[in-house]
Amino acid sequence: MKYFSSFIYHKILGWKIVGDFSAETVKKCVVVVVPHTSWHDFYIGLLIRKLVNLKISFLGKKELFKWPLGWYLKKVGGISLDRTPGQNKVEAIAELFQKRDELRLALAPEGTRKKVKEWKTGFYHIAKTAKVPIIMVTFDFGKKQNVISKPFYPTDNIEKDLEYMYSFFKGVIGKVPEYSFDGN
Repeated sequence: MKYFSSFIYHKILGWKIVGDFSAETVKKCVVVVVPHTSWHDFYIGLLIRKLVNLKISFLGKKELFKWPLGWYLKKVGGISLDRTPGQNKVEAIAELFQKRDELRLALAPEGTRKKVKEWKTGFYHIAKTAKVPIIMVTFDFGKKQNVISKPFYPTDNIEKDLEYMYSFFKGVIGKVPEYSFDGN
């Protein structure tokens, strides 16, 4: 499957990966993928996982995990999330990191595929609560590349940390360019 994934990703789609994950040092992390503008991001993400040879999970609303799609989403690393109001989702998700020996959790901080001016900060609070680093990954359809950052450990200054992360994604063009995050 890795050869087939490589053929599709590199030869057919013409994409490349810049940077890498270190499986030995980063067994637990929050993977932030930006921009999230289209359903195409899903299969690009699946191809990247196969090419870097790491299990990377993702969250999805529980409604997606019903028949007939549910079994497939679980098979490819999906974790069902109950989005009922009034729950402490940050604590519940951070607890997943405590229960597992290995968890790389991909999240789209925009929270939608539409244009946003700022990110939802749940991913940040999850990483802080779970005491795990954040790894940033671009979904740059303009350059046809995915850039993988070094692990970033959140500090106690969310404004400065978000500014740093926003700058990592500056100029990255999503599949739907007008929905791309520009960090302004």
